[in-house]
Amino acid sequence: MSLTQDILSTWRGPRRVQARFLGQGRNEVRALIFVLIACVLMFVAATPYQAREAQLDPEVPLMARLYWSGFLYIFLIPLLVYALAGIVWLLARVARRQVSGYQIRFTLIWALLAVSPLTLIVGIVAGYAPGLALQVLGFVWLAIFGWFWASGLLVAEDIT
Repeated sequence: MSLTQDILSTWRGPRRVQARFLGQGRNEVRALIFVLIACVLMFVAATPYQAREAQLDPEVPLMARLYWSGFLYIFLIPLLVYALAGIVWLLARVARRQVSGYQIRFTLIWALLAVSPLTLIVGIVAGYAPGLALQVLGFVWLAIFGWFWASGLLVAEDIT
């Protein structure tokens, strides 16, 4: 199945897609590629906001804003994703859950990638119509991301 079809299928039923991915075994290359794709899409989503800020405050040019935004999304966010997965893995060990570090990592990464269509919409709203709509959309993004990740963690625990 193609990546876009997997993302659309996740919006219909995240457990099936996560179960299929986790059932294929450990694949760190896939996880790394997925986190990099998700981070590039987050960078693209942040571009309208950065352009708006550069227009409102020309003291910092757009290219400088995009440079630092790219550094954040493409270099630092993947490291933070892996760190968060490590913390959740430690908490799972304390709670005596039978979920591997890879399963936690992959479900987190897949949730970030699967929510990327909404991430792009959030980026457009942040760039063109910030305010209450952006706050509501941010809450919706967080709820859907949490749903995808929690569904993946439940599947991972069922598999083990």
